[in-house]
Amino acid sequence: AGKFYQHAPTETSQATLASVSPVFAVMKFDKEGNTTYFEKKKTELYQELGLQARDLRFQHVMSIATRNNRIIMRMEFMFLKAVITPEFLLILDYRNLSLEHWLLNELASQLAGEGQLVTYSLPFEFRAIEAILQYWISKLQGRLNTLQPQILETLEVLVDPKLLSVDRSKLHILLQNGKSLSELETDLKVFKETILEILDEEEVIEELCLSKWTDPQVFEESTSGIDHAEEMELLLENYYRQAEDLLNEARELRVLIDDSESIIFINLDSHRNVMMRLNLQLTMGTFSVSLFGLIGVAFGMNLESSLEEDPRIFWLVTGIMFLGSGLIWRRLLSFLGRHLDPPLPPHVPAVLKKSQPAAGRVEIKTSLKGETFGLSRSTLTNQ
Repeated sequence: AGKFYQHAPTETSQATLASVSPVFAVMKFDKEGNTTYFEKKKTELYQELGLQARDLRFQHVMSIATRNNRIIMRMEFMFLKAVITPEFLLILDYRNLSLEHWLLNELASQLAGEGQLVTYSLPFEFRAIEAILQYWISKLQGRLNTLQPQILETLEVLVDPKLLSVDRSKLHILLQNGKSLSELETDLKVFKETILEILDEEEVIEELCLSKWTDPQVFEESTSGIDHAEEMELLLENYYRQAEDLLNEARELRVLIDDSESIIFINLDSHRNVMMRLNLQLTMGTFSVSLFGLIGVAFGMNLESSLEEDPRIFWLVTGIMFLGSGLIWRRLLSFLGRHLDPPLPPHVPAVLKKSQPAAGRVEIKTSLKGETFGLSRSTLTNQ
């Protein structure tokens, strides 16, 4: 068996590890909205906050957790990492353009009570959580508001039945918007699931009420009838419902895209059928002319007969050729119409018509949905 030797870390190795320790750029907000900036190593920060190293790794896409009377929040797509205490809010690695604008112009005033936060009268952690969730849901709403008109405009062009071909540039735009819509749906689902996990655990909701366990006055209020856990639950449920509404709107857009794809294919098939029918009609016309053109071929073989001496024979033969070609062509078109046109719907008695519910009186909200779901029978059969 081999022997294993463990060497004690030297001062040089310790200095090297300390030098490569990650450094957080921190923005600190207190209850009055005052802001301070500083940089601090990760090891020093989690020791001051009474946390463990794994608490500041922020590995999840979205997470809201409590550790040692601290609330740790992460939102990956917003580049937001936050630590909430009963006295202050820390934003880690805040150097992001869109995030800095919100931090500098809105968050401080909201925490100080100058904004429109519903939880202004509640402890500080309520205001911090609401401000972050409000910013999060507003960003998701903004992404949906940007995608929705672009998708509707693109679909309105693509489902136009007058178009004989599909604009590839519009399809490329629709593909990109569809991908962005899928990413938005994923973020909304993660948002809902994260909040739902908290709502399902009463102990976690209690732990989010930090001041209830540190401030005696708040604890007395909780015991005297003001249930802070219930307020926290109502706060989370409010944003859960907002996320659910946004997700429903995103799903409606997704259904509209899928239905519009079917309409695009129907339009293309309809125009393709028109071209095929026109080609078939021209082919039948060519066949008819060629068939009766054999008479002219027979007279053009330079064979001698008594007919070529009569000047009226030319006009007689020419008339027979045109008349015969026209009759044959019309007979072929009639045969084509009988076999290709759809049969007429069966006759419905007037009594049955009166008894039928007014199912067709559906109010179409937009012209796009009308084109998508209200294609008439004549659009598909008269072409």
